[in-house]
Amino acid sequence: MQALEVTRLSCEYRHNPIGLGVKLPRFSWQLASDRMHVMQHAYRIQVSSGGQGFDEQRLVWDTGKQTSDNSLLVEYGGEALQSRQRYYYRVKVWDQRGGESDWSPSACFEMGLLHPSDWSARWITPDDKAIDPLAEEVFQLRTTFTVRKGVSRATVYVTSRGMYELELNGRRVGDEQYAPGWTSYDSRLQVQAYDVTDQIQEGERNAIGAFLANGWYKGVLGWDSQSGKYGDTRALLLQLHMDYEDGTTDVLVSDRSWRASTGAILMSELYHGETYDARLEKTGWSTAAYDDSEWAEVRELADSRDVLVMQENEPARVTERIKPVALLRTPSGETVIDMGQNMVGRLHLRLDLPSGTSITLQHGEVLDQDGHFYTANLRSARQTVRYTCKGGGETYEPRFTFQGFRYVKVEGWPAEAPLELERITGHVIHTDMERTGDFECAHPLLNQLQRNIRWGQRGNFVDVPTDCPQRDERLGWTGDAQVFIRTAAFNYGVASFFAKWLRDLKADQREDGGVPFVIPDVLDEKSHSSSAWGDAAVICPWTLYVCYGDKRVLAEQYDSMKAWIEYIRSQGDNEFLWNTGFHFGDWLGLDAKEGSYVGATPKDLIATCFYAYSTGLFVRTAQVLGYKEDARKYGELYESIVAAFNREFVTGSGRLAAHTQTAHVLPLMFGLVDGPVRERLARTLADDVQEQNGHLTTGFVGTPYLCHVLSENGYHELAVKLVQQEDYPSWLYSIHQGATTIWEHWDGIKPDGTFWSKDMNSFNHYAYGSIGDWLYRVVAGLDLDESQPGYKRILFRPRPDSGMAYARASYESGYGVIRSGWRIDESGSVIYEFELPPNTTAEARIPHGQLAGVLVNNKRAEQAEGVLSAREYEACAVFELGSGTYRIVAGGVIE
Repeated sequence: MQALEVTRLSCEYRHNPIGLGVKLPRFSWQLASDRMHVMQHAYRIQVSSGGQGFDEQRLVWDTGKQTSDNSLLVEYGGEALQSRQRYYYRVKVWDQRGGESDWSPSACFEMGLLHPSDWSARWITPDDKAIDPLAEEVFQLRTTFTVRKGVSRATVYVTSRGMYELELNGRRVGDEQYAPGWTSYDSRLQVQAYDVTDQIQEGERNAIGAFLANGWYKGVLGWDSQSGKYGDTRALLLQLHMDYEDGTTDVLVSDRSWRASTGAILMSELYHGETYDARLEKTGWSTAAYDDSEWAEVRELADSRDVLVMQENEPARVTERIKPVALLRTPSGETVIDMGQNMVGRLHLRLDLPSGTSITLQHGEVLDQDGHFYTANLRSARQTVRYTCKGGGETYEPRFTFQGFRYVKVEGWPAEAPLELERITGHVIHTDMERTGDFECAHPLLNQLQRNIRWGQRGNFVDVPTDCPQRDERLGWTGDAQVFIRTAAFNYGVASFFAKWLRDLKADQREDGGVPFVIPDVLDEKSHSSSAWGDAAVICPWTLYVCYGDKRVLAEQYDSMKAWIEYIRSQGDNEFLWNTGFHFGDWLGLDAKEGSYVGATPKDLIATCFYAYSTGLFVRTAQVLGYKEDARKYGELYESIVAAFNREFVTGSGRLAAHTQTAHVLPLMFGLVDGPVRERLARTLADDVQEQNGHLTTGFVGTPYLCHVLSENGYHELAVKLVQQEDYPSWLYSIHQGATTIWEHWDGIKPDGTFWSKDMNSFNHYAYGSIGDWLYRVVAGLDLDESQPGYKRILFRPRPDSGMAYARASYESGYGVIRSGWRIDESGSVIYEFELPPNTTAEARIPHGQLAGVLVNNKRAEQAEGVLSAREYEACAVFELGSGTYRIVAGGVIE
């Protein structure tokens, strides 16, 4: 490695993206060095247009040498970027010692169609005189075209009302699943761009075609089994640009010249599955040689292009393939495939069965207490795939549906052809987020818990953050998203995923500032604006800013955040309390009354706590963006809310006027009490947990913060005991019951094997996985300083008093890999290991004795390279660290 290198260039969080719709894209990079304590002192970015690589003669932006340590999300500032143009960029940096890097290898980005006027294509759909537009079958649309020789680049831009898959000359285009994704379609419809240069056949006739299914646009959504939430007509919009070496361009568009038909997919619904008859396949339908003379005509639809936006987040893809672990025979004689993991996606089949053989696959999450296949918790969702063989060797996987399942019941498989598991593969599908974080410790069940959290995120981050992936719901519940977002941002890169979702929240937000329960909003007019749910409008943008240093998401969502605060303020007759309206309360709290889903914590207490919390975050947002007047105005509002909370809910002697765990957790977590009142509330909370024999009674609202509050207020040992509990209710109880994801209910399966309920009992529901945030930030001690967001300044706060022999966490930040870990050796010494990347600093707080008893990299602290300073604070050794890798030994016997 050289002394200083620039690596991992990215543009809008992506590497070499095409089809960007961001007119001022942002660039990020990482530094690599073989030296300790490296900080960027200056940078220079150059961007050139066109060609086959970076070209200094075609510069459109050159920053010159900019004195700055910023290497994340540096905004483009050159001449206006043009639709469809490809640009190349490179970066060089200087460090604080005067060292200079070489230019980085160049990276590229390509703009999409930036203006409605860039479109000449027409929306098309089958002629309803020939094909019933309400038919269940998946439509097929195609056309042919001639390509001249000398193609330098071919790019297709496509979207649909419904879901599509594209084929060109008999080959699938791209590997995206469920395009164009789910957005608030009336306001925003994503367009995908694909480089198809290598699929074009020069000098020949070509063919392009698309499958068109219901998807989220027209299909069944929600538990009311209604379809057509956005419209009743599927349609396709496509534009193929072929650029030639002579500088000319040909454009193929969707129009009346296309042809339409139905095919082998007889039904496809997200909830219900797919029905496929391979005997009806139109072999070669997307090749030029195919005869489409019997196909129907299409008609054009008048529709605005103003809602079109280029793809904003990573698409869903097949991210893993897993094999079944067992073939089961249930007591009632059912044949069931066990995948060994509750997963989301589909099965891929390799078949060699007689023509006309019909196979049925029904998907479920669990077996009942007697070992029978169980689907009652799916409610009306059928999760059933039916496939009829054409005969001979064939493969199949459903296209436009996904299932949440571990077990698959198989019916119709001929007895004379034994079912062989090697013919079955599970395709795991979710938004293709980069995996960024991991946690590991000496407790095997906590390691399984971390795996369950990660699998739960994968299964529910399918283009939107859904509550569950299996029953007739699968909606973007705001409450679930906001309680989990910090954990989500540790496990995977979710910046663009949530930024896209928040734009839909803003689009669907009511005129009065109210926020729907689910985003995109597909529920009724009354389903909006519960506390802790609507607060996603503020909490989620702020969390993205903290984790990624992304100011733009705050700027984009600022008006939405402000509107939510004003909505709350307008409720009732006291602008400083929120004591009116519908609220979910501490949803699924264990202290709920018999027959109720709502915990015992007063709803107005919860609502006012979140009112204060969101207002406080909005004040900080205004400060970050430089809106001084709003910061002053809403700062005064925040102080008034806190004062009103204390008057309303805290007695003169410092007792809280509600005796539940959640009631104590929220004001402590949100900083609404201090001094003796804070101490008393923390002590009362700890006493309550002890009275429950070290168990929780919290629901969706209190659980995410419970352990943080205990650890921060002197009761870390109790928090550890609570997390390590193995009987009900606890995180580890479900693992003993066989869970491989996070459950919706603490006792989804009871100790006797019976179920909590069949009406609302998801076994893949990520909200309680928010404990992951506590595991990596508190136990492993990997945290950040919010005043320098995006992990620019790292806080190492390890807790070796967590009842284990070791714990460690790693995280791939925008600056590079960060690691924090500790282990206790046989002598009783605690060995801490930290790593921080170039262009960052850290404060490491070691809770062990005097500085004289600490070694850093086998040297005394004042001699260790990279240690900027060392001091004592509250019985801790506190180190200021520059970038590098550190091994600190404290306590016990030091040799």
